[in-house]
Amino acid sequence: MNIVIIGAGALGSYFGGRLQQAGQHVQYLVRKKRAQQLKENGLRITSPHGNYDFNELHIIEDVKKIEQVDLVILAVKGQHLQGTIPDLKLLVEKGAKILPLLNGIEHISILQDELSEAAVIGGSAFIIATLNEKGHVIHSNKNHDLIFGPLHPSQTKICDEFEQVVSSAIMGASRTENILIRMWIKYMFITAFSGVTTASNLPIGTIRRFPETNRLLEHVLIEMKQLANAYNVGITEQNVAQALENMAGLPDESTSSMHQDLRKGQTLEVEHLQGGALRLAEKVNLKLPVIETLYGLIKPFEN
Repeated sequence: MNIVIIGAGALGSYFGGRLQQAGQHVQYLVRKKRAQQLKENGLRITSPHGNYDFNELHIIEDVKKIEQVDLVILAVKGQHLQGTIPDLKLLVEKGAKILPLLNGIEHISILQDELSEAAVIGGSAFIIATLNEKGHVIHSNKNHDLIFGPLHPSQTKICDEFEQVVSSAIMGASRTENILIRMWIKYMFITAFSGVTTASNLPIGTIRRFPETNRLLEHVLIEMKQLANAYNVGITEQNVAQALENMAGLPDESTSSMHQDLRKGQTLEVEHLQGGALRLAEKVNLKLPVIETLYGLIKPFEN
């Protein structure tokens, strides 16, 4: 397949690299600063699943120079979504389907409105990775899962093709016909985990030691279940219980990527995650008081 990666950070570079390693033609559409870093230092993946050095790196700074594209993997942070839409429109005109791997859910309707429902595939990624000072990927645990599936009947062919492609790639990729539920399950988890760790400025171990604070996680999960149900997505009490069990099993020092960004003084995804939930709730006249409180506490640190 001809694959374009938009967002060559840790997530985009990891999955792009694994696809290139499996023999696919992968191009990286990047901004000038990242392009310069890649040209100077190249790209390398260090991972428990095996390292990979990129002997050939296709770096593109101008979307108009991309001639052939079957699939675009969109791996940017939520705050950069709007800036990608002009490029995505050009790539869709060339026949591309878009596989967004952003956190949250609001981006799906935004992209469908801008690009058409047929252009946007459902997807979600589960990986802990970062870039080092050279811009190389450091993958630090065994999770490297990419889940995808059709959101429109016309996407069967592209999903069939991508399923074949990822079957030979070093990643935990799987296709599901219930991608929307899987995305909501991740969204409810990350909204709770990022909201409470960032608002409290604490890792999960400290949060668990205080029942009053730990209960906030459950309250957010329940509100997210209510939100999903309001959109006719079948999130259940069992999903809430499983999310709590997953959080209870995390090492004490674990924290969210949003909390890590807060510590580093970087822009936070609060508008995309908690803000997105509040906007979706407003459309169906639903109140999310705990999420609204966390949103209000985090918002001053957004930028």
